Amino acid sequence: MRIALPGGDHTLREPVTWARPAGPARSRIAYAAAHVTADPLGDNTPGSPAVVDWETTLRFRRHLWSYGLRIADAMDTAQRNMGLDWAATRELIQRSAAEAKEFGDPATLVACGAGTDHAPRARTLDEIVAAYTEQIETVRDAGAGVVLMASRQLAAIARGPEDYHRVYGRLLTQTDRPVILHWLGEMFDPQLAGYWGSGDVAEATASFLALIREHAPMVDGVKVSLLDADHEIRLRAALPRGVRLYTGDDFNYPSLIKSGSHALLGIFDAIAPAAAAGLQALDEGDYDRYDEIMDPTVPLSRKIFETPTYSYKTGIVFLAWLNGHQNAFTMINGAQAARSIPHLSEVFRLADRAGLLVDPELAVYRMRSLLAVNGL
Repeated sequence: MRIALPGGDHTLREPVTWARPAGPARSRIAYAAAHVTADPLGDNTPGSPAVVDWETTLRFRRHLWSYGLRIADAMDTAQRNMGLDWAATRELIQRSAAEAKEFGDPATLVACGAGTDHAPRARTLDEIVAAYTEQIETVRDAGAGVVLMASRQLAAIARGPEDYHRVYGRLLTQTDRPVILHWLGEMFDPQLAGYWGSGDVAEATASFLALIREHAPMVDGVKVSLLDADHEIRLRAALPRGVRLYTGDDFNYPSLIKSGSHALLGIFDAIAPAAAAGLQALDEGDYDRYDEIMDPTVPLSRKIFETPTYSYKTGIVFLAWLNGHQNAFTMINGAQAARSIPHLSEVFRLADRAGLLVDPELAVYRMRSLLAVNGL
């Protein structure tokens, strides 16, 4: 089957049939950071409150669980700080945790982001702690695990590492079970530049490690999204025993997972069948098979996460639409317009080469429709 795309015609490969695993991976813990599906009839124009298609959003979570993956929900992949307001976020947390009960313990299967985005006017450390606490309680009440997301409000007022330690120290002493700490780099959110108290990564890392060592019993792991593999390896080696490193490096994840990192990745939303098969090969010690499966997904991921990296959600949702997980290529905050037609055409090519267009006829039909709407 051939399709005319900007940049040249593309001949599709034979579709790959990905077997669902009998259960989750044994050698690594793997979270897919999941997107939300916008209601195509809702007013999801920029600046409007999010209108979510809940049935389709939850169906996609069942798809991820069926491949043995855990879900990181209500995080940046779900458009936190980029259109998903607190009312929709709270409902997403509650609905996802309730849905997880059909598959097991929500505290294991779902970890939800808790942050301060509902309190944009927070200007003191006490107000930031209160904002975090409200969201943590929402996640706890739903029965899910907690990911402490980076706070734009804290980044704006913190005078140095000591302010981060004051806020996180208070949160970690009042939590009832270990949490995941999230270090999101400025390529994902420019407002988080200098997080942990310094624009120098080495100094910020020293501050981060000091916090973790002081509160290690209450830190399940750290999710690092800096797109720097060497830094991640050094940080992983420096963590206290029992604290996991969850890679958030959507450029270098196959080698980092193979060398010992666990995973909490937005790209796993789009490559779930391949990711599950790769992790199964890793469980079996079949490193050649692992590389054979995972390596072709890297060009796709690097394209989806190319600069500006924070627009990666568009490619994630685009692939969900191509693969029939949702009926419309539309996003909250109008974010479907964040990538160009040439960009999306290359995503199509690379997804096919990785064996991730599960129904080529549907994918081609939808791609042609998108091209036609854009005058091509």
